[in-house]
Amino acid sequence: MSISATAVRFDEHTMWVELTDGRTLGVPLAWFPRLLHATPAQREQVELSRVGLHWEDLDEDISVAGLLAGRGDMTQHPDQAA
Repeated sequence: MSISATAVRFDEHTMWVELTDGRTLGVPLAWFPRLLHATPAQREQVELSRVGLHWEDLDEDISVAGLLAGRGDMTQHPDQAA
């Protein structure tokens, strides 16, 4: 069985993703800086697909598999200290 997202919503600190298996995942926005710094209107422009979430204007793609595995933004930012 393939699990996909059916809906996405946000509060001040969290992205909530509803899944086809009935679960709802709460993920800290801090895990995804592009979403954290986006406006509410930009966040609402999410496209749901069979494998994940996509925001065209933010250049952000998040897989459901990554969320289920507890992975945040995997983008490397060499100008930021570890």
